[in-house]
Amino acid sequence: MAELGKYNILRVAGKNSDGLSLSDGENEILLPSADVPPQTEVNDTITAFVFLDKAGRLLATTKQALAEVGDFAYLTVVDAGENGAFLDLGISKDVYVPIKEQRRPMRPGEKHIVYLYLDRQHQRMLASSRLHKYIDEEDFDFEEGDEVQLLISEETDLGFNAIINNRYIGLLYRNELFTDVAVGDKRKGWIKNIRLEGKIDLSLRPQGFGHVLDTKAVILRALKDAGGTITLGDKSAPEEIQARFQISKSAFKKAIGGLYKERLITLGDYEIKLLVGQARSEIINQ
Repeated sequence: MAELGKYNILRVAGKNSDGLSLSDGENEILLPSADVPPQTEVNDTITAFVFLDKAGRLLATTKQALAEVGDFAYLTVVDAGENGAFLDLGISKDVYVPIKEQRRPMRPGEKHIVYLYLDRQHQRMLASSRLHKYIDEEDFDFEEGDEVQLLISEETDLGFNAIINNRYIGLLYRNELFTDVAVGDKRKGWIKNIRLEGKIDLSLRPQGFGHVLDTKAVILRALKDAGGTITLGDKSAPEEIQARFQISKSAFKKAIGGLYKERLITLGDYEIKLLVGQARSEIINQ
């Protein structure tokens, strides 16, 4: 049986004047003519998003929905009233947010992070901005240092909360951010720390020695592209370093210190220079 609010693989059971009749093995689902892929034949299979129309009929679309049931997403309010609001899902069907599921009142034109869920009683696709109701707080499927996918969900006094792998929530600390971040951004991140109480600290940069290696490679490439000299050094302002490499001054100093020990660069207060021998040239050109 097809899952409402999700993409399903369906069989083309027949054609009619309105489009295609798709089958999930139990029900027939209409795919309107405007959404039918070219050269589709009976018994072909189609991946389509399934939902109920206002009359309660099963409909399908091959258009790309912005989210499925079970997803967190950043959606735009297209209409709002006393009882709830409608958000644009990118298809002919908007998703409804009941007033009791709104963390704060929604107004047309605003964008909100919401969770899409299925009202089992009425088989209706709904959304909620009360995110913590739908966040898992245990049984983490990652460890410290793991790479994860983030959806920036809220700005706080400490920084930004982010949805982790569409399931958990963690915090990016403001004083550890060296690039612009905004609610709704999708970013690659890393698990920095899992605290005893289950709180998760996040980073937008890899943790540990691997991060130092990555930073060293970036600086070496920048030196080569700049002809061997960069006007940043041990005493350069943190803002200058952040503007050039999007890293903290401490990370920059750790990386150039390593390059200096490897005899790949010379260090000055406000300048670093590349030392290029044959072996070093081979390293740079890798």
